[in-house]
Parts: sequence; structure tokens; C-alpha cells
Amino acid sequence: MIERILSTYSNRFVSRHFILAIDLAIVVVSFITACILRFNLDVAQINWPLYKYYIAILVINRLACFLYFRSYTGIVRHASVEDTLLIFKAITWSSLVTLVISGLLTHTTDNTLFYIPISILLIEYFISLFILIASRFLVKNIYKTLIANAPGEKTDVLIYGAGALGILTKNALLRNRYAKYNILGFVDDNPTLAFKTVEGVRVFPMDEAFTRFIDKEDVGALEVVLAINNIKPHHKSQIIETFLKKDIVVKVVPSVFERINSDQVRSEEIRNIRIEELLERDPIQIDNDTLSQQLKAKTVLVTGAAGSIGSEIVRQLVKYNLNTLLLLDQSESGLYDLENELNQYFQRHSKNKTRLLVQVADVTDEVRMRQIFGEYSPHLVFHAAAYKHVPLMEEHPYEAIKINVFGTKILADLAVETGVEKFVMISTDKAVNPTNVMGATKRLAEMYVQSLNARFSNTTRFITTRFGNVLGSNGSVVPLFQKQISAGGPVTVTHPDVIRYFMTIPEACQLVLEAGTMGKGGEIFVFDMGDPVRIIDLAHKMIKLSGLRVNRDIDVVFTGLRPGEKLYEELLGDKEKTLPTYHPKIQIAQVQSQPFAEIESVYQDLRKALRNGDKALMVMYLKTAIPEFISNNSVYEELDGLELN
Repeated sequence: MIERILSTYSNRFVSRHFILAIDLAIVVVSFITACILRFNLDVAQINWPLYKYYIAILVINRLACFLYFRSYTGIVRHASVEDTLLIFKAITWSSLVTLVISGLLTHTTDNTLFYIPISILLIEYFISLFILIASRFLVKNIYKTLIANAPGEKTDVLIYGAGALGILTKNALLRNRYAKYNILGFVDDNPTLAFKTVEGVRVFPMDEAFTRFIDKEDVGALEVVLAINNIKPHHKSQIIETFLKKDIVVKVVPSVFERINSDQVRSEEIRNIRIEELLERDPIQIDNDTLSQQLKAKTVLVTGAAGSIGSEIVRQLVKYNLNTLLLLDQSESGLYDLENELNQYFQRHSKNKTRLLVQVADVTDEVRMRQIFGEYSPHLVFHAAAYKHVPLMEEHPYEAIKINVFGTKILADLAVETGVEKFVMISTDKAVNPTNVMGATKRLAEMYVQSLNARFSNTTRFITTRFGNVLGSNGSVVPLFQKQISAGGPVTVTHPDVIRYFMTIPEACQLVLEAGTMGKGGEIFVFDMGDPVRIIDLAHKMIKLSGLRVNRDIDVVFTGLRPGEKLYEELLGDKEKTLPTYHPKIQIAQVQSQPFAEIESVYQDLRKALRNGDKALMVMYLKTAIPEFISNNSVYEELDGLELN
């Protein structure tokens, strides 16, 4: 019965005009009560024919103040301190106005009939104030009691954080009409809050919360909602990991930057933790002043602009006062979406006068590239266009060589011809001791731009940036796991011992811009990727963060290493060492550059192999040019150790 009533009327609200009428009725009752109390319950002594005019004056003043302060417009079931303050203002000001009017009329007319006894006004003031406020909180508590006692399953919730955001979260959960929550308590690290109550809910330190609610045999459907603003990523990860180890579902309240209205939290906004939030590190500090100086009024070309890395580089570049920003990609749909996003950005930032130009083009089309470089003469090039999927490129070495090797060559050569100031190539940790075709093609591209820098450093400075996997990039493991979890599993992991380095996309692109700024030419910059992550642990965490259980709700299946994959990635080759830079997260790999003539000879051989369409010959030329290229779990393993005749 209660559940049916609540479901029917929970989304309906009483008319504010009805509430106003009730408030005025309370004023009348309060005045009459004040009169009776003033005359010691002797009703016969009250001059009602006169006092009815007093009531009218008071009601008119109260009505005017109610309308002015809008004290009747709040939703009663959600009454708050702010509503109480509005009522206090309305009652206080209307009482003062009534007192002033009564005094003025009495003194100006010398007629005591206009005098409303101060004692009655004072008694009425407190009675009205008490009843108006108490009635609202009484209705609120009745509603909360009905909700709390309504039949149906409830989810036990611990709210981590007893501050303002935690309180907003508690109220949002209790207001939810579609799910029922039982707030067990707050959890907070502040020792001064331990075992105190906040809005009637007790605050527990972490160890006590575990003892009471988590370290029990029958934990049940327990959720933890993280409701803390301005928390450091490392501390946030520690808190989440602590609960995940106990298979507790952890959710988070969006920050004020994610919410449209920073003064309220809606229960629908409380979301699952994203895996990026577990792996993210403290914000990177970059030299914005130097970047601004180098980029101001420049024309910048970004290849692969519609891709994960390219598009983020573009998003960060538009913050600087460029002259022209060229977006180049062969994906028309991706470019279209990015262009619309950037146009909206420019509408919001009308002072930004950067000219945005979109170029649908293939980096291997030399005629088209020459036309673009000749027409726009870019000062800087960020080269992010590449094929990057290891198993696919193992099957299609022709495409990997065409794009990664010859596409880079065309752009680099044109950069020299047209006097580009800096050419920043985006490489990968898979280029280090490559075990696959994709990594080998990226390593050969690194070698080519290094050899160009040694030859043409006075014209164009070539810089290479090398980093590992980025979270959320197209085709990466995280989106794959998300899709598999959404589909009910299984989650596929290639090998139980596979480990990878991870960065967030914004973090990687910030470092790319910083490295491009500090680069003098010829460097291969290596980024601090943090600690490596076991992919099986990543899969388990993502399942748990979705509120599911590993190998109960979602199975994890091992499929074996794919062609070209290795168990772990490296950021440096066997013979490579690093030099520090002024940025703690960026180092320079000391890599021996190859003479331009030798690299050019390899390119000529690869052209012949491409024309012949012989996959084995293509890979063989790569292995000859890159002795450390040893295939792994690939059909090309049989070529290792062989020499070309």
C-alpha cells in the first residue's frame, strides 16, 4: 500500500499557492493563540471586533514578506537550512513592519486603537516561526520515514567523505525514487570527526568501518560511494584498491567540473569508477609560457588528427594563440566530428582567433602532401598518423611499411624542403627491441628522421617521442574489456604474465608538446610511464569496478599471445641509456643514429619488396636494417638469423 502511494505521488508536488495559503492560516492561528496566552486564557477579555483588524494588518504584512522572500516556493519534503532562513527573514521583517506601522499610527493620530500590543506581536512571532519551520521538517521526516519503511530490497551504502559533498551525496541517495538505499554511515580520515554524527549519520574511521560493515561473513549488497573533492590521484587509488580487495563495489561522485550544477548532486550522476582513475597520476606540470612563446602565431600541422593521440594534441594546441591549425587525416568521419567539437570550442572562446583548416588526405600521397606543405608552409609538424595494431600489421606488412615508413619519409622530406622549424614524430615503446612488424616499422621511421636531423639540422629539427599504451585509445585493451563486460563476458586476456605500461591520453599528449618545445633536434624522448600493470589485474579491476565478480558474473579466459606480441614492453633498447631533462617525466634516450645513406639504401630495397608484394622479403629487409628485430609468436620467426643474398 505504502509503496503504491509513494510510486504514485513521489513525483508530484503540492502547489506553492496552497503552501502560501497554509502559511497564512498558520499566521492567523498563531495570532489568535498569542492573544489567548496574553490574556491568560480569558477569551472574554479580548476585543475581537478590534483585534480582527490587527489580524488583517499582520496577515497583509506577512503576505507581502512571504511573496518578497519567496519562502513558500521550496519543496517541503526537501526542506533545508536555506528554507528555514527564508522563513526567518519573512517572519522577522513582517513583524518589524507591523510594529513600525502600529507605532506610527498610534503616535501620529493619538488613537490607541491602532496600537497592537508588543507582547502579543512577540508571542505571535515565536509561535509562527516555530510552527512554520517545524511543519516543514515534520512533513520532510514523515516522507523520509515512509520511504525508509517502504517494502523492497535496499542497498547498504557507506559514503567516503563526511564533508559538504558527502552530505549532498547522502541526501541525493535518500531522495532517489527508483532505488532504495540504507546509509550505514560516513567514512572519513579526519580523526576529529570519528564517531561523531553529521545530519544524524555516524562518522567512522576506516578501520572501524571495516570491522563493523565489511569484515563480516554476510556483507551483502554493500556499496561505497567516494565523495571527496580535491583528492590526490595516488590517495584516491589507495582508497579504491582497499575496498576492491574485499570485492566491495566502489562508485564516485563527479567533481564540480563534471557536474553542470555544482550546488547539487543527483543520484543518477553517481557513477562507477573508471579504470583511468585508478591508473592516473598526479597532474603534469608543463612550461606553458615557453609553449605559448613557441606556438604563438605559428602554423601547426597535425597528421592523424582524427585519432586518439592526434585529436588530443589538437585539443591542447587550440589553447594557444596559433595562426593556423591544420588537421590532416584520411578519416572523413573522424575529422568531421573533431571539426564540430573545435568549432563549439571557438564559439565559447571568441578571443581565440586560430584559423582551423581540415584536410582529408593520405600521408602516403606525395602529390597531395606536397600541395598542402607548399600552400600552408607549416612551422611545426606533429606526426601522429600511423598504423599501430600489432596483430593486424603482422598480417599486412605492406600497409605497415607504406604508412609508417614511407608516409613518415614523405612528410619528413617535405618538412626539410619547405623549411619546417620542428618535426615531432610520435613513436611507441614497441619500437624498442621490436618483436613485430609494426614496432619494426616505427623503429625504422625513428632511424630515418634521426638521420635527416644529422644532415639537415640547420633547416629542420627532428624530434621523436616514445611512450607506451594510452588508456582509452582506439583499439586499446581498456575499450575492449569494457565492451566484453557490457556483453556479459568473457573477458579475454592473452597471457597471465603480460604486463604493459599505461598513460592517460591527455598526459601523453602534454608530454609530447613539452618534449617538442624542449627538443633541439635528433633526440628520442622517453616518458616516465610509471609502474607496469599486469593485464590480468587490469581485467579483474575493471570487472570489480563494474559491480561484478570475477569468474562468477564474468569469466576471464586466456587466449594466448597474438602474432608479434611479447610479454612485456621496453622503453629503452639493450644498448640505450638515458639523459635527464629539466622535466622529471621526460628523459632522452641515447640512441646511435645511422648514416643517411644507409637508411636511404634500406628504403630503396623496401620499395622493391613492396612492388613485388613479397611479405617475407619486406620483413627480411626490416630485419636486416634493424638487427634487434626478432619476431615473436609470428610466421616470420623462421626469418630470424637468415641473411639476404
